[in-house]
Amino acid sequence: MSVAKKEYKRVTVKSLVDMKKRGEKISMLTAYDYTMAKIVDGAGIDVILVGDSASNVMAGHETTLPITLDQMIYHASSVIRAIERALVVVDLPFGSYQSDPKEALRSAIRIMKESGGHAVKMEGGKEVKDSIKRILHAGIPVMGHLGLTPQSIYKFGTYTVRAKEEQEAQRLKEDAIMLEKAGCFAIVLEKIPAKLAQEVAKSVSIPVIGIGAGAGVDGQVLVTHDMIGMTHEFNPRFLRRYMNLYEEMTNAFTQYGEDVKSGDFPNNDEQY
Repeated sequence: MSVAKKEYKRVTVKSLVDMKKRGEKISMLTAYDYTMAKIVDGAGIDVILVGDSASNVMAGHETTLPITLDQMIYHASSVIRAIERALVVVDLPFGSYQSDPKEALRSAIRIMKESGGHAVKMEGGKEVKDSIKRILHAGIPVMGHLGLTPQSIYKFGTYTVRAKEEQEAQRLKEDAIMLEKAGCFAIVLEKIPAKLAQEVAKSVSIPVIGIGAGAGVDGQVLVTHDMIGMTHEFNPRFLRRYMNLYEEMTNAFTQYGEDVKSGDFPNNDEQY
């Protein structure tokens, strides 16, 4: 049975907790610029993630590691100027919080002050507990991220499904409970078995947002460029493409080029 959707003038961290209590699923997509954020927000998506995936889809890097704090602030600022309803969560990029809690706090403060973001997201469990606590003590909301953590790709050596073995699964469960107790308002679970993700979602009172983690969680997140088909090389099992913009845009650009070459564009009605 579907749960009636409550309309929020502005989505807050409290709104998300309320959604979980009511059984209302949470929708989350990425955005990195004003125009895309305006469309995503206008569509009624609950949470916009200014993800470090901008390193891949916007800058063309192989991993998320190269993107800098300054670049994340730039992208987040562009998104913030566009939104009217969605909660905007900004990824703390690699190297901006792992070294020590003081550095983590400085990075989080810069994002909040300079971009106007509403919350930050951090990858990891017990190893970043002190950094999470310090940021939370400053009044900055934190979203956790467990499972496949792309900033640790060179540690894992692969983007394969995480926590398939009992030991890693148990550690993930413990980390999820720790994140809730530390004060995180939500957790992203990436690319883990659906059964495990459902168990985690039931074990905590805060929302659990999945990506490649099955349907038994409290919400879903995808990279917008992937789900609308602007990218076409990336085809994981969990990705549903709602459009094929790569093909449509290629056809449009090709037609434009041909029209310019032939003199068909602009025609008499398209000039002054």
